[in-house]
Amino acid sequence: MVAVPLTAATIGIILPKARPLFQKLQGRVDRVNAIIQENLIGIRVVKSFNRQSYEERRFKERNDDLKNTALSAISLVISVMPMLNLIVYSTIIAVLWFGGRQVSAGTMGSGELISFITYITQVLMSLLMMSFFFMNLLRGSASAGRILEVLSTESEIKEAETPVKELKDGSVTFEHVCFSYPGSPEKTLKDINFHIKSGETIGIIGSTGSSKTTLVQLIPRLYDVTEGSVKVGGVDVREYDVKALRDQVAFVLQKNTLFSGTIRENMQWGKEDASDEEIIKVLKQAQAWEFVSKYEDGLDHWVEQGGDNFSGGQKQRLTIARALLKSPKILILDDSTSAVDMTTDARIQQVFKTDLKDITTIIIAQRISSIQQADKIIVMHEGKIESMGDHETLMVKSPIYREIYQSQLKGVAV
Repeated sequence: MVAVPLTAATIGIILPKARPLFQKLQGRVDRVNAIIQENLIGIRVVKSFNRQSYEERRFKERNDDLKNTALSAISLVISVMPMLNLIVYSTIIAVLWFGGRQVSAGTMGSGELISFITYITQVLMSLLMMSFFFMNLLRGSASAGRILEVLSTESEIKEAETPVKELKDGSVTFEHVCFSYPGSPEKTLKDINFHIKSGETIGIIGSTGSSKTTLVQLIPRLYDVTEGSVKVGGVDVREYDVKALRDQVAFVLQKNTLFSGTIRENMQWGKEDASDEEIIKVLKQAQAWEFVSKYEDGLDHWVEQGGDNFSGGQKQRLTIARALLKSPKILILDDSTSAVDMTTDARIQQVFKTDLKDITTIIIAQRISSIQQADKIIVMHEGKIESMGDHETLMVKSPIYREIYQSQLKGVAV
């Protein structure tokens, strides 16, 4: 009757103090993991700038912070054990004292005393084990809380109750579109209006920071517009089933990501059951077969994590081939030929004009030569469309386009 309330009170006092420490501890673990990941990913940059010592100091600061927090949390928890042991053994001593006197007086048998000690020891040890459980539960709840933060985060992309499952064609329409990134009061895109017919090739060019990538990310609904609407196949993208929409919109990003495995396995990200003939066809279209065919193991050639055993231009061509294998209605290339030489780039553009004329192709580029033959070119400036038209039209009416063209022409001449 005395030991149980004392045990409960001890746990009740210590555990609330330990909970915030364990929450803080998990945050420190995250920070250490983050800097490890950052340094592993950017190891070449760290070495090229000879910043190993600086990064080691950064890691030591965060690791020491983790160590100190862990010691504070563990020290508090460890202090519980001496207190609980004191209660347990004080109870046993008290039982022996009072029980022994009763045995001496003849009011209690020695067997009864031994039984009483055995039972009370089992009860108290069970309480001790429960205290272990609560302490482990405390740290587990702190970890679970951080996991639940991720799991309970609701996607900002909401599907309609009865979503459209099929895209009629690859036409794209922007109607008075404005967009702001979450948490930013500033509009990144401002009153964007244009229409792309299905099968057209569209070029997008502009200075760095003119929101070219943001513009095309609204098409597969990686973000939702703040104002206005984006329509694909005549239907607002917010009315589509997200999976159905993204299955028909192939996106080749600026950062070319390949996965560890064979070339065949990487290509089958575009189509799981693609045959070797289909894979070779798209590799030829993307001008990648010229180097893949030279490997002795061909499509079985191994791809290291991140495609580190390929050059930048090779990775770009492989990711373009992977996107083409989806047979999409819309193909978006976000500066995805920047590492390819101009001759190869021209061959890729020719393939888009001839073999892929039924696919709506949107090309973001820094080189005018990559989009010069497009049906329509959009010139972006500070989140707005500065001009729109074909190459000849823009050379007359767009000072930004003309300046880019002339600067690149001079660079070629030099």
